Amino acid sequence: MDISGHVALVTGGAGGLGLATVEALIEKGAKKVIVADLAGEENIAHLGDKVAFVSTNVAEEDQVAAAMDKALEFGDLRAVVHCAGIGGPMRLVQKDGTPGDVAHFKRILDVNLLGTIIVASQAGARMAKNEDIDGERGVIIFTASVAAFDGQIGQTAYAASKGGVVGLTLCAARDYASKHIRVMTIAPGTVDTPLLARLSEDVRASLAAAVPHPSRLARPDEYAHLAISIIENAMLNGETIRMDGAIRMPPR
Repeated sequence: MDISGHVALVTGGAGGLGLATVEALIEKGAKKVIVADLAGEENIAHLGDKVAFVSTNVAEEDQVAAAMDKALEFGDLRAVVHCAGIGGPMRLVQKDGTPGDVAHFKRILDVNLLGTIIVASQAGARMAKNEDIDGERGVIIFTASVAAFDGQIGQTAYAASKGGVVGLTLCAARDYASKHIRVMTIAPGTVDTPLLARLSEDVRASLAAAVPHPSRLARPDEYAHLAISIIENAMLNGETIRMDGAIRMPPR
């Protein structure tokens, strides 16, 4: 699909992977990009009238619906890249021997997994009404993580939520096949986002050294490049692509 002249929406688009994707979509000629995020509107000011910010909690169906409807004000919504998500340590049994924090587990699943389902549902319902162009009506891209496959100690909730996103991918693609909507997932490894920028240089160097090749942290623009490639390649559907430099995470 050629996104030029069409509308796109990026959740979590005010920073990190999402912001890089917003910038790439604009560079590719998107008519308008809706940035659905909780904060960070100032981060997209440099993009001018090519973007519109909608305060959005992806775990709230009405807020996601409002962001999607905002997109339709500018034209046909053809691409949705779902980058929004949260993390946080959790063990099934805490170090003091007490059970894990189920409320914390639920919050992470609500945002990362339920949020993905809400975004997929709301986007698909609108894309299905689009005119068919070259056999396609839209593309939806989820974001998982290598933690879905290599969950580390203390990543119980995060790994489970991202594993759910991976499991959803093929099913969603099959659900939407008759609508001519593709669904793909990107599973990044260690990416040099603002979150990792808070770590010490020693820790960052250690994370980079763990990547077989190239032995460095991934860049947000590399995620964005992959997202654009997925949008443009009509045969990419129902699959999760690891973007991780061949890393396989150790237990801790």
